[in-house]
Amino acid sequence: MFEAFIVALTSVWNDSGFSALTGGHVIMICVGLILLYMAIGKGFEPLLLSPIAFGCVLANIPKNGFEAPGVMSVIMYGIHHEVFPPLIFLGVGAMTDFGPLIANPKTLLLGAAAQAGVFIALLGAMLLGFNVQEAAAIGIIGGADGPTSIYLAAKMAPQLLGAIAVAAYSYMSLVPLIQPPIMMLCTTEHDRKIVMQQLRPVSKFEKIVFPIMCTIVISLLLPSVTALIGMLMLGNLFKEAGCLDRLSDTAQNALMNTVTIMLATGTGLTMSAESFLNYQTILIICLGLVAFVAGTAAGAIFGTLMCKIDGGQTNPLIGSAGVSAVPMAARVSQKVGQKCNPANFLLMHAMGPNVAGVIGTAVAAGTMLAMIGPVAK
Repeated sequence: MFEAFIVALTSVWNDSGFSALTGGHVIMICVGLILLYMAIGKGFEPLLLSPIAFGCVLANIPKNGFEAPGVMSVIMYGIHHEVFPPLIFLGVGAMTDFGPLIANPKTLLLGAAAQAGVFIALLGAMLLGFNVQEAAAIGIIGGADGPTSIYLAAKMAPQLLGAIAVAAYSYMSLVPLIQPPIMMLCTTEHDRKIVMQQLRPVSKFEKIVFPIMCTIVISLLLPSVTALIGMLMLGNLFKEAGCLDRLSDTAQNALMNTVTIMLATGTGLTMSAESFLNYQTILIICLGLVAFVAGTAAGAIFGTLMCKIDGGQTNPLIGSAGVSAVPMAARVSQKVGQKCNPANFLLMHAMGPNVAGVIGTAVAAGTMLAMIGPVAK
């Protein structure tokens, strides 16, 4: 009887995850728990960071069987085969108002300027020994756009997907902490106090034509990002058409929430100890920070230049919103601007470069795909 109990106990132990648990697994589970604390305890983008963190914990449970057909394999299929990023863009488009960009088209240049961080990080990654495709996938972190980072990494550096996705979403979550010091450093106190004029009203016709023309022009120019741009603009068309409220509501709420859970959990599932705990991951996280800082600085500096050219009509703080973390970066511009001058209301002005940054990051990704090409599969 005793021997049978020991045999049964041994069998249970051998089948359990404890028998295969390594130090790497323990470290990554602790990383997941820390991220959960940051999300729930500190409120750093909990809707994104919570499923990422929990996915990290799940990925590091030995013998979890996720490689077998099931919901986890479906989630990973959506990550690796560019299913979720375009669907996220559909929801983003349905929640986005391109009115501020249409009313003040020159802010498109601020969104373009903020993409400088992408190319700075690309060069840095190549100098550190990454090949050009890996460097391109790492550089896109500077756009602070998680779905685009995943989309490009899946095509150009699938082996780095986990580290790139986590870095991109981490820096998106930390926008309120990272951006303000850079904004203060790159602008003068006088310029930060500038009160911008109210934007002109934008007609319904303009708001309907804009997504259609953007889709046609950008997709013809860069066919490789048609899925991203097309879904972004389709979602926006749902919002602006006026007769597609049910579709717009679904894209903004039910679909967006569902896909966010899938995408964020799948991002966490890529954080296994075997693929994450290495020297390359540390370099990617550092390069991602360089890219994000450089993009924020480039936007603010170009905003200062624009301020000088237009005779002080542009508050350069809105330039930092050129990264595509919508609407977090615009809110940071508003917060910093109002702290410097209580009469400042920069949110709508900052939304122009902010939504331009979404388009700009997708264009940057398409440019890299066109010039470098995806990795051979």
